Formats: sequence, structure tokens, C-alpha cells
Amino acid sequence: MTGIALQDGLAELGIDLPQEAQQKLLAFRDLLLKWNKTYNLTALRDPEQAISHHLLDSLAILPHVGDGVLLDVGSGGGLPGIPLAIARPQLPVSMVDTVQKKATFLQQAAIQLGLKNVAVHHARVEEMSGQYAQISSRAFAEIGLFVRLTRHLLAPGGRWLAMKGVRPDDEMAALPADVVVERIIPLHVPGLGAERHLIILKAGQ
Repeated sequence: MTGIALQDGLAELGIDLPQEAQQKLLAFRDLLLKWNKTYNLTALRDPEQAISHHLLDSLAILPHVGDGVLLDVGSGGGLPGIPLAIARPQLPVSMVDTVQKKATFLQQAAIQLGLKNVAVHHARVEEMSGQYAQISSRAFAEIGLFVRLTRHLLAPGGRWLAMKGVRPDDEMAALPADVVVERIIPLHVPGLGAERHLIILKAGQ
């Protein structure tokens, strides 16, 4: 199976990135696959698949990311945090993971790619402090648990950005009454033959 080229995928997503950012995205892909041999950061081994399944999948939410500080929870191999930080160099992106080797990779990737807007935390998210305008997760936990573990970190008026595959109606139905589903956005990821949804939530008054 031939993967989609990054430039074609970005065009299909309607995302216009300078050449330098595109080169950084591919450099990140290479770094991820290189470290993966030792650190087991992703199940994917194929460089072409990594464009659709990692880079484009992460960037599909870019149009829905605001300007306030973003906390990416359970970042693992840096997805979606690092692609978003590359695409939006003015956006402060914090990434947290409980696994030391993953946090080490994230720190190294930020240094090698020259990402001045990235901060990395090796911590349990429930033990972190601070206030974040937006909190994202990709394959971190079911939505209720994600919200519960990060609620103390969400700034007033902030949003949760939960990246999901199939529309998670059961998970949304089980949310506490004071958590509001603001938008459910079906995403089309070029080169990825699978359902994707972004669930945007806010804390009710």
C-alpha cells in the first residue's frame, strides 16, 4: 500500500504550512521511528503509514485548536502535541506522560527540532498543577476519565479536545451533568481508512 505524501495530505486538509514546517514534520516522523526501535513508542513501523496515521491524524484537529496554552495528555510519542507545535510555532504546547522513556523522547525531539514552544512534563496528570486553556488527548482514556483526571487543570472558559475513532456516544452519555459536549466534529484524515472524531467539551457553569 502506497502512503499519501505529506504535501498532498496537508492540501486535502486545507492546511497551508511553510516548507520549513513540512521538513520539521518529516524530521519528527524519522526521529519517532528511529527511537521506536528501542523505546516502543508506536506500533507503526512504516514511514509512509506514519504520515497518514500520525502526522495528518494529529494535524486534522489543527483548525479547531485555539490560541491559549495547550496541554497534551498522555503524549506518548508526541501525538498530537509535536505536530501541532510545529504547525503553530506561536502556540505554547505542554506535553505530559507518566512513562519516563516517553518523556525523555519528547524532550529530545523538542530540542532536536528546535521547538521553543514545547514544555515536557514527566508526571501523573492528576498530580500536575497549572491552568490550561485547552487540554487534548489522543487514545489516552475514555472521555469521562480524561475529564475527571484533568478537570483541575482546565482554565475558566477552557475546552477539552478529545480525539476519538468511532463516535463515542456511550462515553458521552456517561459524562457528568456539568460537562457539556460543545461540538462533535467528524474528521477526514487523508490516507487513513478509518473513522475519526474530535469531541470538544467544556465545563458547565
